[in-house]
Amino acid sequence: MGEEICNMKGTTPTKPHFVLVHGICSGAWCWYKIRCLMENSGYKVTCIDLKGAGIDMSDVNLIDSFHDYNQPLMELMSSLPDDEQVILVGHSAGGLSVTEATHKFPKKILLAVYLAATMLKWGYQTDQDIKDGVPDFSKHGDVYDLGFGFGRDKPPTSAVVKKEFLSKISYHMSPQEDITLAAMLLRPGPIQALMGAQFNDENSDVDKVPRVYIKTTHDRVLTPEQQEAMIKRWPTSQVYALDSDHSPIFSAPFLLFGLLVKAAASVGCY
Repeated sequence: MGEEICNMKGTTPTKPHFVLVHGICSGAWCWYKIRCLMENSGYKVTCIDLKGAGIDMSDVNLIDSFHDYNQPLMELMSSLPDDEQVILVGHSAGGLSVTEATHKFPKKILLAVYLAATMLKWGYQTDQDIKDGVPDFSKHGDVYDLGFGFGRDKPPTSAVVKKEFLSKISYHMSPQEDITLAAMLLRPGPIQALMGAQFNDENSDVDKVPRVYIKTTHDRVLTPEQQEAMIKRWPTSQVYALDSDHSPIFSAPFLLFGLLVKAAASVGCY
């Protein structure tokens, strides 16, 4: 099927369409290096802002459901022609967005790529899901700036890692200029919405969508142990590894680009 899609113009292969999904607190901007490499090589690339992220000015403290947060991706997938398939790439918590898309639009996804990402087949259903998929920063102390959209007597509605912790936790192998860029552009993410990500349609064709996982071996956000646990619970067709921090989009863009091309080739696209 993949080879047919990638050659649907006859004997001339067409390069696949990559849709890139950011993690919590980030935005479409984080893919700037990868987008440049891909477009210069002839790939079609779409980078989206989820609700309350990037240049989407929705009040993050009022986003109380994962469906609401992920609506921009769902709208994009709905808008695709029925005969078009994309390669969907999710970074970090963006893996949850990818998983929801595979449940709802399996026929429109040629390949799902999880990049240092939360990969839970049914979302946060169990304590084990939380253990495997939620970063544990407790050893670093008070790392979050929290928002309380419904009052300080209620659970926090948003969170972002404090700037002084970014280079220690998220970007410790990344160039200083990218850490500075992230510190300027990161926005609080809707933590209650993320923790409410659950996918309950057991009749979906989610397992018919090929998946690959790209591990980040020096990750301090989703540790290598957490990544391995998720892969073991929901095995993928391919597993690649990058010698990088949590953000190879900054720290290893050329290597990451090569792996994305390799992943595309695994389903017959070049």
